[in-house]
Amino acid sequence: MNGDNDNEFSVFVALHAGALQSSRIPTIYWRSLHHKITNEIYDAGEVFGIMHFQQEENEEGGEDEERKKDDNPGAVIRCKVVVTQESGLQVSEPTSVYLVDHAWTYRVDHARQQLEQIPSLLPRMADLMGVDFHGEAPDPDTVELVIMWKYNQTYELSQGSPEDKVPVWYIMDEFGSRVQHSDRPSCSMAPFFYVQGGLAYSVLWPLQDLQDRDEVTRDYTYGETDPLVRRCRLLPWIHADLEGVSSVTTEPPDSYYKSIALENKEQLPVEIQSYTVPEDQILKVYSNMSQVTNNLTHPRFQLTEEEEEADVVWSYNHIKDYRKLSEERPHVMLNQFPCESIVTVKDCMAAVARRAKGGSQPDWLPETFNLQSELPKFIKGYQQRQQRGEDNHWICKPWNLARGLDTHITNNLDYIIRQRESTPKVVCKYLEDPVLFNREEVGMVKFDIRYMLMVRSVQPLRLYAYDIFWLRFANRPFSLDHFDDYQKHFTVMNYTDGVELKQVHYDEFIPMFEKQYPLHPWKEVEAEVFNAFREFFQAASSRPAPCGVCPYPSSRAIYAVDLMLKWSTGQKGERVMQPQILELNFSPDCARACLYHPSFYNHMFQTLFLDQPEHCPVTQIA
Repeated sequence: MNGDNDNEFSVFVALHAGALQSSRIPTIYWRSLHHKITNEIYDAGEVFGIMHFQQEENEEGGEDEERKKDDNPGAVIRCKVVVTQESGLQVSEPTSVYLVDHAWTYRVDHARQQLEQIPSLLPRMADLMGVDFHGEAPDPDTVELVIMWKYNQTYELSQGSPEDKVPVWYIMDEFGSRVQHSDRPSCSMAPFFYVQGGLAYSVLWPLQDLQDRDEVTRDYTYGETDPLVRRCRLLPWIHADLEGVSSVTTEPPDSYYKSIALENKEQLPVEIQSYTVPEDQILKVYSNMSQVTNNLTHPRFQLTEEEEEADVVWSYNHIKDYRKLSEERPHVMLNQFPCESIVTVKDCMAAVARRAKGGSQPDWLPETFNLQSELPKFIKGYQQRQQRGEDNHWICKPWNLARGLDTHITNNLDYIIRQRESTPKVVCKYLEDPVLFNREEVGMVKFDIRYMLMVRSVQPLRLYAYDIFWLRFANRPFSLDHFDDYQKHFTVMNYTDGVELKQVHYDEFIPMFEKQYPLHPWKEVEAEVFNAFREFFQAASSRPAPCGVCPYPSSRAIYAVDLMLKWSTGQKGERVMQPQILELNFSPDCARACLYHPSFYNHMFQTLFLDQPEHCPVTQIA
């Protein structure tokens, strides 16, 4: 029997050692943790208890009036967790590790629906959080109140599809949620995903010996060493004054870009001479993208399955070793540039965009902060906007995901601060006054525009826009509410089952747009759009790698640029349409382009590799 147990434990360790170590769960507890999980032993109630106590208002940590309102005003009964075992709790005891159940596990886009539809969930959450709840029918306002970011915790799965990797949020049960914060915690807690059972728990263990009636506390910002960032991350629970903190963002130092280059493990190319393709040469193309191999029919290009004999390599995967390519095959043309992540990853894109205006935010980019490195600046800016009575809705986006995955819209500061605990994100000012499009069957909806940009070279900059662009529309009328309503606030519908995908071709859109906005001819709007593209790529190519896109002569690229239009005020006080660049995508999905414009890749390749843009529907913008 012991042999079987040892084998089971060895398998457990083999599967979970990385997670146990990253959570800093001491090895002394691993065997007991395995025993309790596999036997479903929840014995925390034998060692701990919840104590209710009365707290005077002047003991509430100097919270401001708004925060008191949020925290259920008038409530003076508080809870804390204490040791109730007479013998106390010893760090050296291998069984001093405890499972904490999760009362509710969800992804944010499903939270409201679950609260409204799952019986007893809303009353339980309201009771757990100390929110007054009257009646059995869920009230939308109460639902919003219950989704409180003072109680949520998060984890994410490392395997699966992009949808599977979207962070999971959870609220611990009544016991776990009552463990209070301390800068000198007596215990530690961490989420733990049991692979063999497909279940998630929280694990609690002591950091010091505890006596009967000692309080159990944990550090809500465990591992954070920067004092200012720590104060900021604790703001959902503890008010802090950020006097002296500036909200002004500037371009980050060179070390920021150098660290990204190291992380990407790109080997920069050696210097080579530019290569001119002879007019009669048939170029052999190797690609691992079916959209290319199925649609490239231009007579000057011949597909090959042997990468070694290719003149053009069009790869879906990121190229890392440019040095080897430049030394061994310098004339092989590629579909990507060294260091192009500074334009395709959202935090880098925002940093580089500031370069266009000497360090400040350009008009064509929503105000953007990096939650990892600029959290204090963002909070200060948020508070200043609040004091001025300005709109304070923001959208949190992962650095390197597309299609609206793990994207959050809110004016709740706690919500935004807590996003820093999941995947790395930027937070951008949400466009509260976008230019809308009147869908006759729906009403005034959000829309965005996707342009395909072709970069022929960066030194000198030769930049082209494909004349054909793509439109994406929301399915419900726009308003600044119900931000978890995907079909109201997002436009990417082609990856979601069971929702309408509104198709309007560019040549149909232009007269419809000009009819709705007769004072804004599309050519004038597009000129402003192209000017934004030009300024951005001029900034991105103005400095040497890794602070700028590397000017490798054999590189070419296409990028999909998504943008919206917002209403702004012109120099004479008139309302003007201001383009807002949202993101740039490497290796974009061109299925719609190929479906409706079969010559799409022929045009791309002819412009980029044959240097014959005059025979293609493209406009040179730099």
